[in-house]
Amino acid sequence: MISPTQALGSLPAGLRDPLLAECRYIIQNFMERKWLPSELSGGRFCEIVYTILHDHATGSYSASPAKPNNFANACRQLENNAHVPRSFQILIPRLLPALYEIRNNRGVGHIGGEVNPNYMDATAVLSMANWIMAELVRVFHQLPTDDAQKVVDSLVERRIPVVWQIGEIRRVLDTSLKLKDQVLLLICSCSAPVASDDLYTWTGYKDRGYFNRLLRSLHDSRFIELSADENTMEILPPGTKYVEDSLLPTFKLK
Repeated sequence: MISPTQALGSLPAGLRDPLLAECRYIIQNFMERKWLPSELSGGRFCEIVYTILHDHATGSYSASPAKPNNFANACRQLENNAHVPRSFQILIPRLLPALYEIRNNRGVGHIGGEVNPNYMDATAVLSMANWIMAELVRVFHQLPTDDAQKVVDSLVERRIPVVWQIGEIRRVLDTSLKLKDQVLLLICSCSAPVASDDLYTWTGYKDRGYFNRLLRSLHDSRFIELSADENTMEILPPGTKYVEDSLLPTFKLK
C-alpha cells in the first residue's frame, strides 16, 4: 500500500506536510480522548484544505496555507469552480464551514461557546476530517474509495508512552507487565497488521509454543484477529477497550 505522503505527492510539501500533521493530531487526540486539541486541530485542518482547493482551482499552489478573511464566504466562492471535481466544488466547500464552526463557536477556539469540548463534537470533527482526507487522496492519486480510506487509516499510530520504537523494533518499557498485556499494547500501537514473528521478537519472550497459544487465546476471546496461517494479527474492539480501560490509565499520556 502506498503511503499518505506518496498519495498526496502532487501537492507541494508546504501544504501536504501540514495537512497530514493536522489530520494526525485530530485522530491521535481523539484516540486519547483529548477533545479540545482534537477539535482545535479541526480549525487549522480547514484552513489548509481550503488553501489546497483554492490553489488547485487556480492551477498554482501556495508555499504554505493561508487563512481567508471570511472563511464561510471564501468557501462559497469555491462553488464557482465548475472545472474541478464535484467534491472539490460542492461537497468539501460545504463541509468546511461546519467543521470550522465547531472550532470557533463550540467553546474550542474561544471562551463562551454554547458547549465545552466534548466527545460528540470531537466525533463530528473526526468523521468530517476523515472523509475529506480520503476524498483528497482519492482525487489526487486516482484511487478507489476503499483504497483511499486505507491510506487515511494508516496516518496514525497510537502513541503509548510505555511502548518505545527504535527503527523497526518496538519494546514495552515496563517489563513487569504480563505477556498478554505487552502483546496487546504492542499490537495496539500499530496501525497495520503485525507479523507474529515481529511481535515475538519485540516481546523478547523465549517460549514460542506458549506465545503462540497465547495468541490463539486472545483470538478466541476476540481481543485480536489472528490470520488463518497465524502469521499476522490485528487488534479488535474488545482488545482496544481492554487497553484503554485497563492499561492506558496506568501510564501518563503525553
